[in-house]
Amino acid sequence: MDEAAIGDVFAAFRPVRCRRTFGGLGLYAEGVMFGLVAGDRIYLKTDPAFAAELARHGAVPFVYAARGRQVRVAYWSLPDAALDDAEAAADYAMRALGLALAAKAMKPPRH
Repeated sequence: MDEAAIGDVFAAFRPVRCRRTFGGLGLYAEGVMFGLVAGDRIYLKTDPAFAAELARHGAVPFVYAARGRQVRVAYWSLPDAALDDAEAAADYAMRALGLALAAKAMKPPRH
């Protein structure tokens, strides 16, 4: 998935900035990473409640291999139905952005 396609998916959300990360793309808004693209899938930052909601809509967790084991992180795929529904994609992205901003606010400042 390229940056133009990502912009189309999130057209009703806000401008999304993409940065290359670990063989994929990090998705940024308001200075925080709220999602990522790996392969042809968009994944959004989650907490347990948001992950459960996404799972009910057919989403899958982002999993990668590290040192011979599977690692899960707090990112779940954007449900397929939202790929063609800009309003739904915007709603999901807004929730992920809120979680990313909250996580940033909880981090101690760098010195």
